[in-house]
Amino acid sequence: MAAESTASTPLALPVLPLDDEVVLPGMVVPFDLSDAEVRAAVEAAQAAARSSGSSSKPQVLLVPRIDGTYAGVGVLGTVEQVGRLADGDPGALIRGRGRVRIGAGTTGPGAALWVEGVQVEETTPDPLPGATAELVKEYKALATSWLKKRGAWQVVDRVQQIDDVSALADNSGYSPFLTTQQKLQLLEAEDPTARLRLATEQLREHLAEQDVAESIAKDVQEGVDKQQREFLLRRQLEAVRKELRELNGQDGEDESDDYHSRVEAADLPEKVREAALKEVEKLERASDQSPESSWIRTWLDTVLELPWNERTEDAYDIKGAQEVLDAEHAGLQDVKERITEYLAVRKRRADRGMGVVGGRRGGAVLALVGPPGVGKTSLGESVAHAMGRKFVRVALGGVRDEAEIRGHRRTYVGALPGRIVRAIKEAGSMNPVVLLDEIDKVGSDFRGDPAAALLEVLDPAQNHTFRDHYLEVELDLSDVVFLATANVLEAIPEALLDRMELVRLDGYTEDEKIVIARDHLVPRQLDRAGLGEGEVTIDEGALRKLAGEYTREAGVRNLERAVARLLRKVAAQHELGDRELPFTVGADELRGLIGRPHHVPESAQDPAERRTAVPGVATGLAVTGAGGDVLFVEASLADPETGAAGLTLTGQLGDVMKESAQIALSFLRSHGAELELPVGDLKDRGVHIHFPAGAVPKDGPSAGVTMTTALASLLSGRLVRTDVAMTGEVSLTGRVLPIGGVKQKLLAAHRAGITTVVIPKRNEPDLDDVPAEVLEKLDVHAVTDVRQVLELALTPAETQVAPQVPAAA
Repeated sequence: MAAESTASTPLALPVLPLDDEVVLPGMVVPFDLSDAEVRAAVEAAQAAARSSGSSSKPQVLLVPRIDGTYAGVGVLGTVEQVGRLADGDPGALIRGRGRVRIGAGTTGPGAALWVEGVQVEETTPDPLPGATAELVKEYKALATSWLKKRGAWQVVDRVQQIDDVSALADNSGYSPFLTTQQKLQLLEAEDPTARLRLATEQLREHLAEQDVAESIAKDVQEGVDKQQREFLLRRQLEAVRKELRELNGQDGEDESDDYHSRVEAADLPEKVREAALKEVEKLERASDQSPESSWIRTWLDTVLELPWNERTEDAYDIKGAQEVLDAEHAGLQDVKERITEYLAVRKRRADRGMGVVGGRRGGAVLALVGPPGVGKTSLGESVAHAMGRKFVRVALGGVRDEAEIRGHRRTYVGALPGRIVRAIKEAGSMNPVVLLDEIDKVGSDFRGDPAAALLEVLDPAQNHTFRDHYLEVELDLSDVVFLATANVLEAIPEALLDRMELVRLDGYTEDEKIVIARDHLVPRQLDRAGLGEGEVTIDEGALRKLAGEYTREAGVRNLERAVARLLRKVAAQHELGDRELPFTVGADELRGLIGRPHHVPESAQDPAERRTAVPGVATGLAVTGAGGDVLFVEASLADPETGAAGLTLTGQLGDVMKESAQIALSFLRSHGAELELPVGDLKDRGVHIHFPAGAVPKDGPSAGVTMTTALASLLSGRLVRTDVAMTGEVSLTGRVLPIGGVKQKLLAAHRAGITTVVIPKRNEPDLDDVPAEVLEKLDVHAVTDVRQVLELALTPAETQVAPQVPAAA
């Protein structure tokens, strides 16, 4: 059976209000009598006790007053003692005796407020019920655990000795962690068991909160201890390093770690110095464990390693620079003249104190465009050698990420500066020669367009304030000589090409190839083959045959491979004992050493075996990514009985070339009578035009005259001259319109053994770019009308043969 509470006889008591405080039965609390309400209540209680003549102690009613409102339950308190408090002020010691239900107000002596109340009597059964006994046991265990944490061992014994349920529950009134509302709930709970259950829940919640707080405090303390231990160990490490440096006779200060002194000592531009000092301040504030500190150190190292004010002096010996270029490269007069002009202008500007104008220096941006193997990349090294500058090569082939040019933002893990900044850092000077190799191979995807990032780099009006995303400080590139190389001009974006000065390298003549092979290729390959100077000699005839019949290219890469193969063969024969050294290789020995020629000119073949030995075949000229080339056009007529009328084109042709074929056919249909051609056959019979090497894509309008000539040869039965090649666009009226790549096409015709070339009249000024030794060996005809082409290209009428028509099935 649980503890019970019963009501007793009504009481009349003076009220002692407790502002935002609660006193529970069993508590002994001191009160300051200097408070008017406290003094009035105590004096009224004393007066009532004297008037009653009773020997009992004065009684007051301790009533909580929360926010000005009195509670409905108070505590009967007896004034145990009146005297002085510890601070010397008058005070009274009051003990709580029991709960009182407050009733109506009444009268009494003194200035205090008097009320009627009924005291609640509480009894505890003996023995306690099982549930109540377990509750008492749990509360004592929780209270003991809390008191032990606070070190209150004397209070632990007192709590363990309390057996009354009501007194045990009211004992929690001493708990400092309980709020006023929680104490008021305990006061208003008249059932002792319910009150003890409430006190147990409050104590359990507090202990749970205390465990969480202790866990957090423990983690924080462990972190602080770890930082303090690491700080102490670092200080000890610094002290050990200092002692070691002193023992080794080194300076006591470690300059590599003192970024502030390194920045102050470095020769940096003013704005760069300010940015670096700000980063040093951030580094001083950052923790050693912070990832930002490592980013700042990497950035500072990069900035301090850049050659901000380092420049090499240009070699202003103009004649000496020209001699260096001539010695290292044969031909390529356009590039050599441009570099010589650049050095001459810089020399004059330096002599007149005009080296820097408007914050910009006199850099250069050149685009070297030409087929593979003509020496574009090696020319960059020669330019740097001639100018006395450092040389750096930046390979752009296959680059698709814009950050490769402008750098990554420092917020990314593993961020690095772009290739331009790394090139300047590698060169060690602010005015190197930077070769942007294969700029036409730059791609674009979702990561950005590197070609667009190059716009600022290669713009002379902007690159003196170039900003890399990683550095975020201005970098002056206006004194850098940029050389960009490309194979295909059309693959370079127009905006980027507009910022560069275009220099075309259209390939070498046969004479230039022989000079290059004699002066450069053969000595280099002799060394690689392990042969000494003079042990193997290749005469000029053999070199000419290698260049003309064993290789056919704009550059000299395949020629160098042929020379290397020839020398390896001689070296192997010598080691086998089949060849005595020294040995001179002549033109007649080539076939026995490296096999038959691969490219025999049309003029050297038997007349019956030449491609133009039948009507309907004409020789054209084209430009590819590997330079100029000879292009053959074949035309045929289908049997009228097959019903296959119309135009058929094969050879993987582009749209422009297909349209050129239709224009050529339309011209012959409309002017057939004038040209004395049997154009009636074109109405009922299909026309087939084929371009051999069908796996190679072809496009462009310059094959118009070639297709017209092939069709005219087919219809007239007149052969096309073997030694004639042609190029030009044809209009519907028969006009021959200008085309591009004249120099490359004439070089290709020269390599193929062609002696007569037909070009448009309006391309005649382009002949100035063609080497003189090539023009001497070519008979170039500039024409304005396709009729002139037919007169030059077709053999006379008396040598015509009947068109070959397939036999009817």
